[in-house]
Amino acid sequence: MADRKAELENKRKRLEEMRRIKEERNKKTGVSPSRAAKKVDGSSAFSDSGSSTNEIDSIFKELDLPSSSSIELTQARLETCSIDSGSQQSSPPPARKSVVLSISHREPISFAPKELVRYTKETQTVVTKEESPEPEVVKVEVVKKEVLQEEKEKKKEEVPKMVELSEEVKSQIMNSQDFLHFFDHAARIIEKAISEDDYVFDYGAVKDEGESESVASKKLALNRQFFDERWSKHRCVTCMDWSQLHPELLVASYNQNELSPQDPDGVALIWNMKYHKQTPEYIFHNQSAIMSVCFAQFHPNLLVGGSYSGQIVLWDNRSRKRAPVQKTPLSAAAHTHPVYCVEVVGTLNAHNLITFSTDGKMCSWSLDMLSQPQEVMDLQHTHTKPVSVTSASFQPGDVNNFVVGSEDGSIYSAQRHGSKAGIVEQFDGHHGPVTSIDYNAVPGPIDFSHLFLTSSFDWTIRLWSNKSTKVLYSFEDNGDYVLDTQWSPINPALFAAVDGMGRLDLWNLNNDTEVPTSSITIASNSAINRVKWSGSGLQLAAGDDEGHIYVYDVGEQLAVPRSDEWARFANTLQDIQANNQAITDIDRPLSPTNNLAANLISPPRM
Repeated sequence: MADRKAELENKRKRLEEMRRIKEERNKKTGVSPSRAAKKVDGSSAFSDSGSSTNEIDSIFKELDLPSSSSIELTQARLETCSIDSGSQQSSPPPARKSVVLSISHREPISFAPKELVRYTKETQTVVTKEESPEPEVVKVEVVKKEVLQEEKEKKKEEVPKMVELSEEVKSQIMNSQDFLHFFDHAARIIEKAISEDDYVFDYGAVKDEGESESVASKKLALNRQFFDERWSKHRCVTCMDWSQLHPELLVASYNQNELSPQDPDGVALIWNMKYHKQTPEYIFHNQSAIMSVCFAQFHPNLLVGGSYSGQIVLWDNRSRKRAPVQKTPLSAAAHTHPVYCVEVVGTLNAHNLITFSTDGKMCSWSLDMLSQPQEVMDLQHTHTKPVSVTSASFQPGDVNNFVVGSEDGSIYSAQRHGSKAGIVEQFDGHHGPVTSIDYNAVPGPIDFSHLFLTSSFDWTIRLWSNKSTKVLYSFEDNGDYVLDTQWSPINPALFAAVDGMGRLDLWNLNNDTEVPTSSITIASNSAINRVKWSGSGLQLAAGDDEGHIYVYDVGEQLAVPRSDEWARFANTLQDIQANNQAITDIDRPLSPTNNLAANLISPPRM
């Protein structure tokens, strides 16, 4: 490397020496380098130094530099161009010719405007603003896709190794709230899918006419039976309610299981009629036994329960907990005795939760705040005798007037507000505790909302009108405690009743008032504690004292009212009143007649 540098240095010195000699020679001859470059035909100055020029060119070639002749020619050309431009600038510009102007007269010529032809026809074409990609870009994209496809195939071939979790980590995951919530939700979905065994149903198959007629003619047919070995066994069904938002959902409350003291005393289960699953949709529990339960109207996710301790509890199916999300305090300002009646009354924008307890208190609550009641009323018939409420019912379309049944068999009408707030009137009542009371809430051309039914431990069902304190009719076909009764929501003359012998009766007063129209006894002969009509009026749920719930389909011939059902029922009431009047006249022939038949028929509700 050092030899190469030394050689280059020697050549540079020789080159500088030659340039110096050349400059001295030019000075002696009096010719500038630019002038010498113009002599392309070979001047004497360059002819004498031909050998030196060749030597210089060889040196430039070794150094990878342009030859000296090309450099001199370039300089000569630049000087020539500068001389020419200078000569052009010094020459004067040419003189302009004078122009003679004159006025000429021409006749105007007009041309017709060009006619524009327009068409109203249109064509529909696909406009694309994207330019076709260059071939090279297309090739790059194709190659890129192929590379990505190969990478995906490689990833598929590479099977990830399964990491074995320790027992501690497994236990921690399985006990976490997120996992339990996910598992419970997924299990419900899978159970619904497994339970649907009718997925091969053939709609085009021809049914036997005799079979279809026999099914349609059945007045009561068992559809479903709900029972859970873990939560229903050895528990009594205390209350039931159907959801108005989801008609397939049925909630049932249960009291304590005496054989399992470690379990919660109160349980509320939500069953689903839509899917043929054997487990409840939701499970809720409480420390105290649940005596009454209902879906919170206007709040689709809330469930209200009344407990044996007097607390009002609120469950939310959006919560991951089975315990209540709200509960009332145990204080003298609210209930301190069992709550057998809970009901949400009012409208969407103005509604309250009304509760009754056996200590004679009626409380009004807001579902948003259960810390204290908005209104408290002591129901007392006399100044010293509180009414021990076991059942209550509000008049349809009225949030102020209601009737209650008590433990001593008495029946009272009452008001929440007004000059006569509290107990207003006392009816004749029963000879035993009143187990249920229910107003007739079927709308129609004739208003029967003043009628209500009561059942009692005295083995009777009684028909009343709030226009008279006397009983209208007493149904005495049962041979045991009548534990519950309820009007049909669609037929004004139809109601259901259950008793302690496990018998479910359907009474259609337009057909007969002496014996039930249809009757069925459950196989276990257990006492049926509660009965509840569905919102459609075509299904009936019955709960017994062993935790079983039976859902029956009611035949359309019996459940669906005819067009003249209201008029026939009005005639039936007149016949009942006439018979009562005749019996009264026989017992007391000297007393004046008092026909109340006209009062039993009211104009339709607006």
